[in-house]
Amino acid sequence: MLSRLRPFLGPALALALLAAAGWALSAQLAGHSFQEILDTLASETERNLLLAFGLTAVNFAVLAGYDILALRYIGHPLPHMRAAFASFAGNAFSNTIGLSTLAGSSVRYRLYSSWGLTPGEIAKIVVFTTLTLWLGLFAIGGITFTVKPLPLPDWISLPFHTTRPLGFILLLPPAIYLLAASRKEPTWSIGKYELLLPQFPSALLQVAIASLDWALAAAVLYALLPPWANVSFPLVLGAFLLGQIAGLVSQVPGGLGVFESCLIFLLTPRIPAPTLFAALVAYRLVYYAAPLAVAGALLGIRETIAAKNTLKGILGFLADWLPVLAPRLLAVTTFLAGALLLFSGATPTVHARLEWLRHILPLGVLEASHFMGSLAGLGLLILARGLHKRLDAAYYVTAVVLFMGIIASLLKGLDYEEAFFLTVLLLALLPCHKFFYRKASLLSEGFTPGWIGAIVLALGCTLYLGWLAYGDATLDRDLWWQFTFEDEASRFLRATVGILVGVVFVAGLRLMRSARPRYAPASEGDILTVRGLVAKSPHTYAHLAMLRDKSFLLSRDGAGFLMYAVAGRSWVCMGDPVGPPAARAELAWRFREMVDLYAGWTAFYQAGRENLPLYLDLGLTITKIGEEARVPLQEFSLAGQARKGLRYTRNMVEKEGCVFELAPASAAPGLLPELRRVSDAWLASKNAREKKFSLGFFQEEYLSGCAMALVRREGRIVAFANLWECEGRQELSVDLMRYAPDAPTSVMEYLYIMLMLWGREQGCQWFNLGMAPFSGLERHFLAPTWTRLGGLLYSYGGTLYNFQGLRRFKDKFDPVWESKYLACPGGTVPPRVLANIATLVSGGMRGVMVK
Repeated sequence: MLSRLRPFLGPALALALLAAAGWALSAQLAGHSFQEILDTLASETERNLLLAFGLTAVNFAVLAGYDILALRYIGHPLPHMRAAFASFAGNAFSNTIGLSTLAGSSVRYRLYSSWGLTPGEIAKIVVFTTLTLWLGLFAIGGITFTVKPLPLPDWISLPFHTTRPLGFILLLPPAIYLLAASRKEPTWSIGKYELLLPQFPSALLQVAIASLDWALAAAVLYALLPPWANVSFPLVLGAFLLGQIAGLVSQVPGGLGVFESCLIFLLTPRIPAPTLFAALVAYRLVYYAAPLAVAGALLGIRETIAAKNTLKGILGFLADWLPVLAPRLLAVTTFLAGALLLFSGATPTVHARLEWLRHILPLGVLEASHFMGSLAGLGLLILARGLHKRLDAAYYVTAVVLFMGIIASLLKGLDYEEAFFLTVLLLALLPCHKFFYRKASLLSEGFTPGWIGAIVLALGCTLYLGWLAYGDATLDRDLWWQFTFEDEASRFLRATVGILVGVVFVAGLRLMRSARPRYAPASEGDILTVRGLVAKSPHTYAHLAMLRDKSFLLSRDGAGFLMYAVAGRSWVCMGDPVGPPAARAELAWRFREMVDLYAGWTAFYQAGRENLPLYLDLGLTITKIGEEARVPLQEFSLAGQARKGLRYTRNMVEKEGCVFELAPASAAPGLLPELRRVSDAWLASKNAREKKFSLGFFQEEYLSGCAMALVRREGRIVAFANLWECEGRQELSVDLMRYAPDAPTSVMEYLYIMLMLWGREQGCQWFNLGMAPFSGLERHFLAPTWTRLGGLLYSYGGTLYNFQGLRRFKDKFDPVWESKYLACPGGTVPPRVLANIATLVSGGMRGVMVK
């Protein structure tokens, strides 16, 4: 149980620390209004900001030393300017995102690999810079906490009351590191890992540069504090380092919230909480946001210049992936737009804009616009789910709600910034109608726990912002009925009620919607009709209908049928519809319409080429999944040099005393007990379980209606296969093939040989050997993505299934290979449909994981 939960412990701890930091911040800022913090932030002088930006520039110049030293460490002659650019871009991303291994390292990898460094060299640079970062933090933290110790808050229960003992502990790693480097040891073993140490001068410079980096980062914050703040730089440095350690250990991106709460706890007695929080916000903008924006712009320019020769390829890539990504991106941005409208309605309007609107708008228009804007925000949160599911109705409703949000943003407070954002989103949405093709109802799509959590989080943040902005005034019942330009708290309260009513209304509609209809199992009358159609079918796969593990859809004239099963959202028709062309077309469209009622995915598995135009008309995407082998029996024989191997197999098996026998269907019931023993022994020897859907399984009622091909030795059955025959002898095939553990090694090949010879004598045209999965799939770089992945699986997936071995076995009989396809919705749906088909074939998820 613990092993299953271990991957979630880290993120859960980070979220818990983030929540605790948020609670601590709210407790420290209690009694201070949101406007007070904004006013303090706006009071930052130009001198302070210029000094902070200057120190930030110097700090990033010092940070370049990390990468320059790392390049010297690995002995690579890369120019220092390139190292400085990689350092700036990598640190700008890792500082802000916090996950340096994923953010800064990926940026460094992209840049250094383009400049000719190997992955091994880049990995050494990443390890070196990360080690330098921590050495500097420990060194300067140890010195600061020892020389100028900070008093710890009374609520921290530790045996010491200052940071001096922590300082001594922090000094140990850099001291040990420098001592090991001074002893000129080539490697330093840490458990099973070995670290190649730099020379002592480089190690000393490494610690010095990193320490200077941390000091400059703290100096940026110190420059943003007001001149009257009663704090010294060593005190700010100590609090800063303690907050950074807490933020790095928490793994919260950028230490957001954790860093701020630590500094407020440590410095609030000397600096008022609103002033310190405003300085910390300014620090985030100067030291984190500004470098990130510059680094992003520089990387974008660099990538654009580097990719100018491959622009055509990029455009082709976008054309392939836009249908997949556009609905998802529009869903995310629509959700963000909804949250923006809700947050805007929960916070005060800019006073100057409100005064300007007072002279041109009636109060009723402003009140209605504010209320409509909040409802539009809620609507966009809900509609984002419909866009994610590509619903046609969600496309139209979202366009209307975005337009309403634009008007409301302008009329409720002249919020042209959010109106601009909504306008851009609307313009991006309008040309994308072709990506939203599903006709299901908006309320037919369920909300996953993730979506519900995101909506609840957005609504919770809205309420928290409103309470933070208006304080206890939100609890005043008299505000509900006050309608003036100044009473923004009352507008927030009325909008909150409207949002809650809207949530209850949508939830009620979801609860009262019609239950999902269920597909009924096949009746005995349907089975009798299908049995007659199977006997007339020219294709042997129609016999799969007799397994009774699928449902049927019959054509209106009774001339055709299709068999299907459901797994997850996938409604999978096994093979093509059976019957004449007119019946196949009718069945395919009726099946498509039926699946649409359930908002499911229509799929035709192992479809043939003949019906591909029909599936394209249904709006499905065609994906090749393998090739089917069919042997022309009238050309089959054992004569000639090419058939030498087959002759040898027949002679060898017969020399061991085996004989081939064909038992008619009327004799099958009497053979079932002995066939059951062979089947059970085969399953036990293979450590396998029965398959379903596209493969037969041992079911006595099913096998009682089939002729049996038998191999006997000394009168005992050692192998068998049930036959599928077609009217007019168009095709012959086998389904269930089992053999006893003591049967000859090549008994299955012998059984195939004898059946083909028998089928040729009976005048049969084809022998169907079945499909070779993923065979014949193109791996060309211009081939569809899923086709290339299937080709890779065929070539390198031998540990999962012997795909190539199966193809080679069937090639012994010189078959004609015919492509087989999966017809289903496009985008990312095909692999999910194939996963659902795997559960149908294996009898559930457990069968997918085991044989």
